[in-house]
Amino acid sequence: MPGLTTYPPFPDDIPTCPLLIVDYELVKAGDEEEINKLWKAATELGFWYLTNHGVDEVDDMFEMGRETMALPLEEKNKFEQGEHGGSFGYKGAGVQIMDDHGTRDVTEFINVAKDDALAWPAVARRTYPATVNARMDSTIKPFVQKSMEINHFLIDVLNDKLGLPKGTLAEFHKAHEHSGCIARVIRAPPHPVPEEKLFLTAHTDYGSLSFLHNRLGGLQVLPPGSDKWLYVKPLPGHGICNVGDALNIFSGGIIRSNIHRVIPPPKDQAQYERWSLVYFTRPNDTVHLRHQGVKSAMIAEAIAKAPAGRYEPGMTAAEWLTRRIRSQRGAYYNDPESKKDRRGTEDTAIPGVGYA
Repeated sequence: MPGLTTYPPFPDDIPTCPLLIVDYELVKAGDEEEINKLWKAATELGFWYLTNHGVDEVDDMFEMGRETMALPLEEKNKFEQGEHGGSFGYKGAGVQIMDDHGTRDVTEFINVAKDDALAWPAVARRTYPATVNARMDSTIKPFVQKSMEINHFLIDVLNDKLGLPKGTLAEFHKAHEHSGCIARVIRAPPHPVPEEKLFLTAHTDYGSLSFLHNRLGGLQVLPPGSDKWLYVKPLPGHGICNVGDALNIFSGGIIRSNIHRVIPPPKDQAQYERWSLVYFTRPNDTVHLRHQGVKSAMIAEAIAKAPAGRYEPGMTAAEWLTRRIRSQRGAYYNDPESKKDRRGTEDTAIPGVGYA
């Protein structure tokens, strides 16, 4: 079971990115110092550790992922996401493009829609393998509910720090409206060969806020103004949060959606399968992605200094998500130019698409 494997420690001689540690219980209690720490992390790097979050289903979610990935490929492919840009279901290894040369990915994952977890046993978006269904009520639904509660609370805190009327961002993230929110378990194979290989290409996240759990290194962040990738060291009991494109857009660039990637774990850790678990909070499908400068003087001031249209992509959240997912699929790759639609707020070269 991934959650119980004893891994080699993260090497002491590997440079790491110094993420701030935010105590969720203190933020919930209204501790101003902790809230200011959250604000600093969200606006400067866009990544932070989250401690005292109280999510108890992490090991069981990893076990669900292990059981699912152990199914025959023929069975898993019955639940494949497909080529239409959908975010729910199974993604096999080799269906995504990692670079301008058309290199195929090596990871596989299962995405369970928040909508299906909350609607269970009814089907809201799609069906899943038996290994998922068996744990939907006992494991997946509680994990989704707790993760959603945490992300929504943090978004509410950022809402207030942005000077927005209370509940502004909450209106874009209603739990019982359809959205691209998912719980994802990812498996990457061992990679003991001492060479750099992408498990997940450099990107920003599509949605609002991501909440990650892993045991091995591999996640890397590119600090603002730097050209040097730095590992994010996993800390026992700590989740890792990062901002996505939607919050970057809503805030007029004040909240940072930072570039990151995943490569094999360093040194001895690379000999093991790398498992990770993420809950992605994304806006409701029909929400139009645009800055909220009309509701916040702080955001309006930021917009006044930004290039025209940078924070108004002219898309709904569903359209933004579909565009980025579909453009990663190998079926749509012809040449480097065909990859441009995968880009998010990290790219300033495309009018109406690049922002950060």
